[in-house]
Amino acid sequence: MFKDSKAFSSFSVNDLQAAKKFYSEVLSLEVSDNPMGIIELHIAGSSNIMVYPKPNHEPATFTVLNFPVADLEKAVDALIAKGIVFEQYDSEYMKTDKKGIVRGNGHGPDIAWFKDPAGNILSVIEDK
Repeated sequence: MFKDSKAFSSFSVNDLQAAKKFYSEVLSLEVSDNPMGIIELHIAGSSNIMVYPKPNHEPATFTVLNFPVADLEKAVDALIAKGIVFEQYDSEYMKTDKKGIVRGNGHGPDIAWFKDPAGNILSVIEDK
């Protein structure tokens, strides 16, 4: 039924202008206004992602958007230089290093999580 559908994702934020600035200026994504009062994130090779304002927004407690990168270390360093603070985890199943990177060590990809201004969780993940 949906195998030929061009599906897309969306998520909410509490401040659309802050989100627009973050996604365009910090993450360097192409962002456009949509006549419905939302913004669209344009990411090469993907469907557009819709970001909409929600007055009673609650940040997602899971990763809403993953950015595969060829060089995770380089991407993390670039984001840190732009003021991004990476999440720190210290559990039995997931431990980050001082930069906030979980090293897969052959058991999964290297990945690091950070938040947008609305508190939604995003990640950069090494795509080898």
